[in-house]
Amino acid sequence: MNTWIAIAGGSLGVIAAVIFTVRVLKAEEGTPRIRELSQLIQEGSLAFLRRQYSVLAIFVGLVTLIILLLPQLETALAISFIVGAVFSASAGIFGMGIATRANGRTTYAAQKSLNQALGIAFSGGAVMGMFVAGIGLLGITILYIFLEDVDLVRGFAFGASSIALFGRVGGGIYTKAADVGADLVGKIEAGIPEDDPRNPAVIADNVGDNVGDVAGMGADLFESYVGSIIATMALGFFIAPDFILLPLILASAGIFSAVLGSAFVRVREGQDPAKALERGTLISGLVLLVLAYFIITQFIGIQALGLFWAVIAGLIAGIVIGRLTEYYTSPESKPTQTIASSSQTGAATNIIQGLAVGMKSTSLPLITIVGAILIAFTQGQSALGGEIGGLYGISLAAVGMLSTVGMTIAIDAYGPIADNAGGIAEMAGLEPEVREKTDRLDAVGNTTAAIGKGFAIGSAALTALALFSAFTQAAGIVSIDLTQATVIAGLFVGAALPFLFTALTLEAVGKAAFQMVEEVRRQFKESKGIMEGKVKPDYARCIDISTKAALKQMVVPGLLVVTVPILMGLWSVEALGGLLAGSLATGVLMAIMMANAGGAWDNAKKFIEAGNLGGKGTETHAAAVVGDTVGDPFKDTSGPSLNILIKLMSIVSLVFVPLFL
Repeated sequence: MNTWIAIAGGSLGVIAAVIFTVRVLKAEEGTPRIRELSQLIQEGSLAFLRRQYSVLAIFVGLVTLIILLLPQLETALAISFIVGAVFSASAGIFGMGIATRANGRTTYAAQKSLNQALGIAFSGGAVMGMFVAGIGLLGITILYIFLEDVDLVRGFAFGASSIALFGRVGGGIYTKAADVGADLVGKIEAGIPEDDPRNPAVIADNVGDNVGDVAGMGADLFESYVGSIIATMALGFFIAPDFILLPLILASAGIFSAVLGSAFVRVREGQDPAKALERGTLISGLVLLVLAYFIITQFIGIQALGLFWAVIAGLIAGIVIGRLTEYYTSPESKPTQTIASSSQTGAATNIIQGLAVGMKSTSLPLITIVGAILIAFTQGQSALGGEIGGLYGISLAAVGMLSTVGMTIAIDAYGPIADNAGGIAEMAGLEPEVREKTDRLDAVGNTTAAIGKGFAIGSAALTALALFSAFTQAAGIVSIDLTQATVIAGLFVGAALPFLFTALTLEAVGKAAFQMVEEVRRQFKESKGIMEGKVKPDYARCIDISTKAALKQMVVPGLLVVTVPILMGLWSVEALGGLLAGSLATGVLMAIMMANAGGAWDNAKKFIEAGNLGGKGTETHAAAVVGDTVGDPFKDTSGPSLNILIKLMSIVSLVFVPLFL
């Protein structure tokens, strides 16, 4: 009976996504120029996803074949893997398809009122958010009903993780190749504004916002969402049947809470759009707390109240990490302003200060994560007893943090839509007051994007730890002895992997950006009419360069993450435990540092562009642009991809445990 609650919750998420889709599509598309620009972005985005998923289909096919050929693994695991991959890809296509239709409509709505523009931008993001939550919960529940084995449902998380990794890496390479190319040649060399239609890379840059920050972030949190639920179910198997179903019921409550909270995202003219988004998030969280208390006390019993406090620990940790991220990256905060001030003495001091801010920003989020882990472990032990109870509490904290993921993704995906809307307003030559409204929405979007990245990192840490706990139980590892040479070897290899992975992704962005820079320079040189506004740039060529470079460069980092845990596990299960611990420790720290440094560099530039420290056109601004360019792959490629690295290695280890034993 209880599984039908999960079916109802997942269905509610999908229905809400459809309602938001209708709301977006019913809005007016705008002038012919707005429609033309929006269509270019939409076609480029979907073309990239189609080519990316055609490459990933080969990977999914090969992995499926390997699973089928290994006698230690069951056929149903391969089916579960395929379903997870297909569902994750479907969320990307559907969610991004609507997001790219919402951007031009948001621009046109801004001509009428700020509230209408906010409503369309948020609705476009909510499609991805609600669809991710809905089909994620539906996929897990339906597979569990038919397979009746938690071990086999793990394949769903493996499929979702595989798509997420390549989606994040490929999308991140794409967006930053276009962004860096557009900035270096357009803003620095040619001296033209951001989103100037004369820049050949400007459409590719807008496409990149969607493939990286909408499809990529959606796949990232889809993976965390299903991974946390499945890890908790796997640990619940060692306790009692009710504890297998509890995360499904809590996730259903989270979807209901997110749908209810989304109804409160409204703003009056003159009000701050950020307040509307904060109100929706707050209401979602409060409703979830009430429902979680009722579910745990009625479904499990009042004696398990400690599990409720574990859920609260996860939820509060997510909020705190988001606020800390906002502090370290907001243009109104001291850390970002110190980077802006350091730009007065050149790009070198800007970069030095940005790295310092990024490194300092790791401490408080990590303390928050550690606090949530300790509280959840202690409360889980008090409710269920023993170490398994503590581990279950940690997993439930991850579920608590991610249960309102529908709202989290909606607010995060709102950012790229608002950003695109501002770009379209600039390229379409609309009135200054329209650009002023889209800039207000975009400014909020920059903050929500930074908060979303912080939330993604925090949830990745808890999810990876939950998956690691499930792996130790499945592998029969009671403890990891640091005096064993094999464990130490695994620990060091694991600690080094995030550094190698980061190097590969940064190099990939550099190589792709080089091609983009050369192409933009070529077009400016060969066609003088572009700068005069008489000749239309070849946008399609730049889109094609980013697409090919991203697909080519994403393969090696992706294969590295999948193959290393399997090779280590075949050598020694204890060494694999050390590898997962090492990669988790350094991966979380690097992800926080890179995301926050990149966000702070970006907003330091925007702080100067707002008229501070001399404003645009000064050497201070030029130095800040260089820092922002360095920070772009930090915050949008390497940093976010590390979230998936630490989760995917844990889920690969969990799925292939029978092979190692």
